[in-house]
Amino acid sequence: MKSFYKTPLSKVDRRDFLKTTSLSATGLILGFHMSCSKPYSEPEQEPQYFFKPNAYININDLGEVTIVAHRSEMGTGIRTSLPTVVADELEADWSRVKLVQAVGDQETYGDQNTDGSYSIRMFYMPMRKAGATARMMLEQAAANHWQVDVSECRAENHEVVHKSGDKRLGFGELAQAASELEVPKDEDVKLKDSNDFKLIGKGTSIYDLPEIVNGKAVFGLDANIEGAKVAVVARCPVAGGKVASFNAENALKVPGVVEVFELESPGFPTGFNPLGGVVVVADHTWAAIKGREALEISWENGINGSYDSADYLNNLARQAKSNGHIRREEGNIKSEFKASNEVLEATYKLPHLSHSTMEPPTALADVKNGKCTIWAPTQHPQWARESVAGALELELADVEVNVTLLGGGFGRKSKPDFVVEAALISKNIGAPVKVVWTREDDVHHDFYHACSVQHVKVGLSADNKVTAWNHHSVFPSIGGTSSNEAVEPSGQELGLGMIDFPYDIPAICIETHEAKAHTRIGWLRSVCNIQHAFAIGSMLDEVAYARSLDPVDNLLDLLGPDRKIKFDEKMEEFFNYNEPIEDFPANTERMRGVIEMVAKKSGWGKQLPEGQGMGICSHRSFLTYVACVVKVKVDGNKITIPELHYAVDCGVIVNEDRVRSQFEGGAVYALSGALKSSISFKDGKVVESNFHDYQLARMPDAPEKIFVHIVRNSEKPTGVGEPPVPPVAPALCNAIFAATGKRVRELPIKLV
Repeated sequence: MKSFYKTPLSKVDRRDFLKTTSLSATGLILGFHMSCSKPYSEPEQEPQYFFKPNAYININDLGEVTIVAHRSEMGTGIRTSLPTVVADELEADWSRVKLVQAVGDQETYGDQNTDGSYSIRMFYMPMRKAGATARMMLEQAAANHWQVDVSECRAENHEVVHKSGDKRLGFGELAQAASELEVPKDEDVKLKDSNDFKLIGKGTSIYDLPEIVNGKAVFGLDANIEGAKVAVVARCPVAGGKVASFNAENALKVPGVVEVFELESPGFPTGFNPLGGVVVVADHTWAAIKGREALEISWENGINGSYDSADYLNNLARQAKSNGHIRREEGNIKSEFKASNEVLEATYKLPHLSHSTMEPPTALADVKNGKCTIWAPTQHPQWARESVAGALELELADVEVNVTLLGGGFGRKSKPDFVVEAALISKNIGAPVKVVWTREDDVHHDFYHACSVQHVKVGLSADNKVTAWNHHSVFPSIGGTSSNEAVEPSGQELGLGMIDFPYDIPAICIETHEAKAHTRIGWLRSVCNIQHAFAIGSMLDEVAYARSLDPVDNLLDLLGPDRKIKFDEKMEEFFNYNEPIEDFPANTERMRGVIEMVAKKSGWGKQLPEGQGMGICSHRSFLTYVACVVKVKVDGNKITIPELHYAVDCGVIVNEDRVRSQFEGGAVYALSGALKSSISFKDGKVVESNFHDYQLARMPDAPEKIFVHIVRNSEKPTGVGEPPVPPVAPALCNAIFAATGKRVRELPIKLV
């Protein structure tokens, strides 16, 4: 893997720059790994300098700095956080920075997949170096102009000033001269001292906020072009099913409906392809929806027509108590259990979950003259581009994917199915078309988070030590969406919070079992960390009470001595979020730090009135260390949450406002799964349909106060989009036990 410290900077061809960004400018243009958005243009003038490869800084003769971004904005603020790193190193005035969204283009921009909480950790150093390179070139241009040594020149707030204080030149005045200079070698680039940061580590307001507030921001559903039709699709309610027959006579009578036809189904497993079905094309959305309602369709449900998720979970629970496939083993688990003074056992169940982004999937496609242009709220424009090219049998160069703002993503919108669907329909009707998914479409045809059963067995010795840990995990793998052979979790899925179990216990055995997928399974915010953290965090609390220890003391005791764990030495399948273990080892000292911080900040250990309790869980995911304390009040079956505290160690902070926002939003997202959300199947069909029966956390469910306590250090930056989710549910359930004495081992929580 390419180190995130290495970013080659070089000259870029002007035509390539203009072609890939639709931006014209003059002056100094620098390219590097990153991206963002918002349309912006200037009168075309001849730029003199570019550097590549993947994204760009452009400083024009007016002194305006334009940054071309390749990551997708879905509410995380990545469009803001990444450019602030560049602007800080550049010494740019943030009010004079403009952002432009890159189209999907692997060759030009490198990895554009905005998923997996890795944008900052991957691009932090390349962006710093790109900004610093531009700054150094501007300083050198000023030094040449004044005929002084460059050491006497310093970039400051969009200008270069001489140390005497009586000479200064704006970036625009220097851009042309700077563009004629050689780019400094990578090893010669001088970064700012962190003490001099003006934007990094601060709370910069998100770039798109004014447009989002005034309604001018363009989300997927807002995209439109002249002559575009609207399409909705009637899809088989069972994954992998297909149309047996249909009658479109009544649909075609609906005013505004112009065409009805069948889109081929992929069968099962579906892969990440469109599901097919009957397409209704109309002049506007309402006509398309009413036309679909008027269709007469008979379905052939296929191999998943008998899928019942309740029966399926019961079967998984039986399997979880049998011998499984050992995926990690240390010590002698059998002898330790045999010698145990006490053995604890518990089974934890979680249902399927839907992403339920506020903006359902949608895409606008225009296929004509052997080319396809897409506008879509996609997290992964390159995958969408490749999938469209394959489906339409086009060259990659003949497909353009334009990225809009996303009304939420959570992993759903990295899948390409809805984008390919729009392209296929546009090709069929010979006109541009916007495919619209209703909320019911979204709930019924998602790539669901896998339901799961976890069975954990723990041995305690006569001297009150934890000596054995046996964890069984059973759930349908994401791989089952594409292959009938993928019937057990992959090493990557187990590396999301299970196989990387960090506690210092003599005997550890981790096992999995077969679980065939009967619907589309996909990654959802924090992925398998959800079920693994729930089981592990809950059982560790049960262990604490069995040992008569305070839960915080129990966690700190089980962590053992501070150490850096290289899990790749313990198991072949270890997944470290695509990062070298040498750069990001599992560090128990950092885990200890967040546990101690959250305990102190939350007032852990204080006496609480009857019916109230506090629970804790700590978890490392996406290389970020998080500890969460939840305080609850329980009155009968009513749960209220007066306080929720996080302690977060994600290394260097780029935008503190975004870190806090991600954790505040992540808490509410996690509480939806803990308190409300559940997708169930009967006869292969999803039972739920909209927010009345697939409920998300509402205002009364949300914590009255959320506190985000941040660890300050100089460690490499890691992600914050997904790590807020895993520890919330177990901390909440542990708090409920502290308040009521009732253990909750199945989600969503039901107290009666």
